[in-house]
Amino acid sequence: MAAMPSADARSGLAPSYAAVLRIPHARRAFGAAMLGRLSYGMVGLSLLLAVKSGTGSYAVAGTVMAVFGGTSVLLSPARAGLVDRYGPRRVLPPMVGLYALLLIGLAVATWRPGVVSGWWLGFGAAAAGACVTPVGPVMRALWSELAPDPALLQRAYSLDGVAEEIVFAVGPLLVGVLVGWVPPAAGVLVSAGLIWVGTTVLVGSPVVRRVREAGSEGAGESTGGAVFGGTGLWRAVVVAGGVGVALGGIDLLAVAFAEDRGRSAAVAWILAALSVGSAVGGLAHGAVSWRVSADRRLPLLALGLGASLAAAGLSPNLYVLAAAATLTGLFVAPAITTAYLLADAAATPNTRTRVGAWVNTTLNAGTSAGAAGTGALIAHVPLPLLFPLTALPILLTAASAALGAGVGRRGRTAARIG
Repeated sequence: MAAMPSADARSGLAPSYAAVLRIPHARRAFGAAMLGRLSYGMVGLSLLLAVKSGTGSYAVAGTVMAVFGGTSVLLSPARAGLVDRYGPRRVLPPMVGLYALLLIGLAVATWRPGVVSGWWLGFGAAAAGACVTPVGPVMRALWSELAPDPALLQRAYSLDGVAEEIVFAVGPLLVGVLVGWVPPAAGVLVSAGLIWVGTTVLVGSPVVRRVREAGSEGAGESTGGAVFGGTGLWRAVVVAGGVGVALGGIDLLAVAFAEDRGRSAAVAWILAALSVGSAVGGLAHGAVSWRVSADRRLPLLALGLGASLAAAGLSPNLYVLAAAATLTGLFVAPAITTAYLLADAAATPNTRTRVGAWVNTTLNAGTSAGAAGTGALIAHVPLPLLFPLTALPILLTAASAALGAGVGRRGRTAARIG
């Protein structure tokens, strides 16, 4: 894939990660969004441990987390639609206030064992999941306003994606430190505080005011069907789902591979190798101004991810598997970033938050499906064969995206992104 230099037509900044952070108001908005995302990195494990401590039951804890995650994922496009329709300054403050209060309620209910039954905790978790504040989709929509030049936007999305992956890795570590000193419910309280502070600072950013003023006219006119008016978003959503399936399966495959060789603790190193590969790949991919448009890059990146995951099943030992995980990770962040770029290109000013939310929703749903599917097969299929089976969905979505890109180019001239 050949590359070419570019520049930000509006600001005159050469497209680089430093240039992204030099955009006026970008650091404030980005820092606030990452603070809110750190809450998401902590809340899952914190709530799981808090419910287990409060009820004494892993089954109840798992069910409560499934309810929380289910309502959070399924209602994500609806919450993003509210932001598109009424603007982040009107929607986010009451949404984050209610979400934070519900988390505080769950923390209080689980602070001491036996205070509240599992049923009530499930209702509370469902309500909290329904109110999860869409900080990620909002921030990605803001990047489109902050960095309208495609080359700079690509770097902004890459930086955003890698930083998000870092905070999701750091979040559980912070929870581990907290539970060594205080009850697990304290982690839920910290999560509530982080999301409230991060969202409040984000809403107060000048760029949020500017976006709403620019898009207020006719902001409520777009319909749900208009969100999927083009093929670009469909390809982004389909590939994101395939990436999610692969990521959901990798965790269990790494556990099974390590246990099969009597070294269960090594799974942490394998997953760390995957994360390192993803971070390196994301930064490297974002640093290049590609001649190949996003709709053609996406299936190639998905193909690389699927092929490397399938080949990982041939690993003879943990060291080779760690290297294979690093190779697979090189394609993860670039594929996700490119899916967001392709979705953004298909968006209008009044659907931008929703298109990002749809990509994020299918990614998360795919992760859950991949974990469930791999878990169901792992006791019945030889491990070397299970790797390519887990990779099959992403390979199929790569083929689907490639065909869609070809059809789209025959019907019209495709927009060049990045």
